[in-house]
Amino acid sequence: MGQSLGVAVLGAGHMGADHIHRLDRVVGGARVVAVADPDAERAREAVAGREGVAVRTEAEAALDAPGVEAVLIASPGEAHEEALLAAFARNLPVLCEKPMVPDPAGALRIVEAEARLGRRLAQIGFMRRHDTEYARLKALLDGGRLGRPLMLHCVHRNVSSPPGFTSAMLVNSSVSHEIDAARWLLGQEPVAVTVHRPRPSAGAPAGLLDPQFVLFETDGGALVDVEVFVNCGFGYQVRCEAVCEAGSARIGEERAMAVTAAGGVREEVPRDYLVRFADAYDREVRAWVDAVRQGRVTGASAWDGYAASAVAEAGVRALESGARTPVDLAPRPALYGGTGR
Repeated sequence: MGQSLGVAVLGAGHMGADHIHRLDRVVGGARVVAVADPDAERAREAVAGREGVAVRTEAEAALDAPGVEAVLIASPGEAHEEALLAAFARNLPVLCEKPMVPDPAGALRIVEAEARLGRRLAQIGFMRRHDTEYARLKALLDGGRLGRPLMLHCVHRNVSSPPGFTSAMLVNSSVSHEIDAARWLLGQEPVAVTVHRPRPSAGAPAGLLDPQFVLFETDGGALVDVEVFVNCGFGYQVRCEAVCEAGSARIGEERAMAVTAAGGVREEVPRDYLVRFADAYDREVRAWVDAVRQGRVTGASAWDGYAASAVAEAGVRALESGARTPVDLAPRPALYGGTGR
């Protein structure tokens, strides 16, 4: 492998364009050599000013472009399964944005395909694992100073939802981050989900059940609750409080710049995830590039991606039924620390 890792980026939308900039301008040791997007003009705009980048409208054509040594998938979730399998067929390491694959059956096919290879190629983009505050909370919980974790209280708020956002997507898109964060922080698997629905906010589009209150039960006896509110109107907020036997710890309340003027004080609130988690994305991609250049794959695994999809599916069923819904997880293959199938 050369001095600089050649990366194909699949998807040139909001997330993909941000990663293209990150790879070429922020993260050392990598360069974008190919980009694929069904909208060729959007792909060209995303790589404007960069020489030698192959622009394709098909994912596999980008993977076969000269100089491609690794893949970053930032396309819509429904395109991920095909792209991951294509990368596996070419023995290319992958960083895949969440959801790995939206439906658990497809996600399990990715797990099984990678297990057949006998080694990891995929890292899934749960960037909160790379956030400084989340990492400090993880270290604190692992250290045991606060005793066993009993509860996690989580908040996930967005300014507004994009067009076409559905009630189910509050769980399987927005809360998927909390699903992975809870599994990672606690080292426990969710075993059941209940979703409560307050009266929808007047700021939510017609028919959208927003906000929601999602409750997870884990196999370690902990409870995880998530307030998800995707049309709060005032900013992007992510918070988490761990309540343990001997104390609690809360993250997500770092003080932003406060401006005093005209007889009042105004404190800035991030407007979206690319602002709040900019450093986490940088750390995530930098760690991925460094690991791939050393012939390793680290971070959240395909199994983590599958588990998040399986828990989210149970959450959607709980939303629809109003009942406590068990989570159905397949046996964990040995590649991911299980006993095989």
